[in-house]
Amino acid sequence: MPSLFRKKDINELVSQSSPLKRTLKTWDLTFLGIGAIIGTGIFVLTGKGALTAGPALSVSFLIAAICCGFAGLCYAEFSSIAPVAGSAYTYSYIAFGEIIAFIIGWDLILEYALGAATVSVGWSGYFVNLLDNLGVHIPTVLTAAYGTTPGTTTYFNMPAFIIVIIITWIISMGITQTKRVNDTMVIVKLAVIILFIVCTIWFIKPENWHPFSPFGLYSHHNGINTGIIPAASIVFFSFIGFDSVSSSAEETVNPSKTLPRGILLSLLISTILYIVMTLIMTGVVKYTTFAKYLNAPILAVLANTGQTWLSIIVSIGAILGMTTVILVQLYGQSRISYSMSRDGLFPNFFGHVDQKHQTPFKGTWFFGVITALAGGLINLNILSELVNIGTLTAFILVSAGVLWMRHSHPELHRGFKAPGVPFTPIIAIIFCITLIAGLNWETWLRFVIWLILGLTIYFSYGRSHATINK
Repeated sequence: MPSLFRKKDINELVSQSSPLKRTLKTWDLTFLGIGAIIGTGIFVLTGKGALTAGPALSVSFLIAAICCGFAGLCYAEFSSIAPVAGSAYTYSYIAFGEIIAFIIGWDLILEYALGAATVSVGWSGYFVNLLDNLGVHIPTVLTAAYGTTPGTTTYFNMPAFIIVIIITWIISMGITQTKRVNDTMVIVKLAVIILFIVCTIWFIKPENWHPFSPFGLYSHHNGINTGIIPAASIVFFSFIGFDSVSSSAEETVNPSKTLPRGILLSLLISTILYIVMTLIMTGVVKYTTFAKYLNAPILAVLANTGQTWLSIIVSIGAILGMTTVILVQLYGQSRISYSMSRDGLFPNFFGHVDQKHQTPFKGTWFFGVITALAGGLINLNILSELVNIGTLTAFILVSAGVLWMRHSHPELHRGFKAPGVPFTPIIAIIFCITLIAGLNWETWLRFVIWLILGLTIYFSYGRSHATINK
């Protein structure tokens, strides 16, 4: 029987020609990263985060950003060594072997497909609210999955389903169309956020920041985790997606230099905006107020300042913000499944590249429809933590992979070298383990079940069909 830990040859990988079209440059990648990062974090999770950490939520965002920053440096180095599609999946195949690579590829489905489904539900909430403000009413039964809101009868989240289908169509049409749509929406989204900052910063009351950290670093009451660390585990979801930049390697011009710049620039810009926004929001209103505005926390600030005229603009910004998150996550998912199919671990169906559009057309639509149905039918309140644990596991393995590759292949050309190795990847791993520890035990259980399902697919199909067998 072939070894479970057989590895891809890095030189062979890099030398392969790609059927995908290379058009992405540094700012395209930066905008892809910002498109993936800024969305749900600012427009949805700040409310839950503020109730968990108080005004110290800004520190929670900083901790999550530092974790992603150290992991981002490791991603940047790996992307310069192996500028091919597949992100953490491909990097693990090179460093640790096939079984670990498959597990990470399977985890990334949690990050991208389920992440996009989760965001589509938040998108739907803002969209329905905007239509209500404009006098257009969608039947309540079509605004959420069954059992989402106690006391309210709902069957299907139609807006969430439709937005995922539209974005899937855009991605399937080609990378040029995807890039144009994303860049436009990111520019509008950033303009809305800057407008919000300029209009609300004058209403800050410093007394709302006291006590700054009412729950300390970590506390546990009545089965609920509170404090800075648990809040960091929650808002970590906000940063998910920057790693999808690395999955665009085969569509990037000069990827060994461009990819690291795109990853790190998008992280830096997004972190600054997150911290400024959370300080303003917890400064304008007392953090306990967000309990009434969990689905749209920014509206609490606008109601307090009397700037209701801004609410429609902010709702549009939130809708565009979450649209770009869904777009980048679905894009990343299609490229991961494409890479796994090309390696034989998934059926050929997922790796078929349409000649007209130069995209993995069939695989894109398969996961697009699955994600749309998940957003429409499933109550996804619990899935953001499941997405987090899958992503943190990928971060741990990429960081460990940089350590291992420095030791086992010091001769390889690196267009970017992460500073401070071995400390940088070790710190990234410690941060990731700390954030995983802040998640609930139910999340661990669901993750183990997901892992068992993936390993069943690997041993029944992937291992025997892997192209490395040839």
